[in-house]
Amino acid sequence: MAGTVLRNFTLALAGVLDGLLNVYSFVLLVAILLSWVNPDPYNPVVRFVRSATEPLLARVRRWLPFVVIGGLDLSPLVVAIGLQFLRTFLVRTLAELAYRFAAAGTVVVG
Repeated sequence: MAGTVLRNFTLALAGVLDGLLNVYSFVLLVAILLSWVNPDPYNPVVRFVRSATEPLLARVRRWLPFVVIGGLDLSPLVVAIGLQFLRTFLVRTLAELAYRFAAAGTVVVG
């Protein structure tokens, strides 16, 4: 019983995390597309996209100053690769852990 509950919780956590990473990837894509045009900075959608992506992009630019090459900002690419890594590694690891809980039939501690 406890193994089933833990398996379901871990699968739900993996699913929610995958969904959130997917939504953030979409918001990042919108931010990339907006950077190619000159949108109205007072538009609520533009303000939301920038407030959702700029803190992470600025942190990447600060940690990896070489991502800005000749005026071309590659920080969105670095963030997109990081998001894909998290989706591939973390979500799959959580799902595999959940199935191990189900196979063991008991709660694994430690």
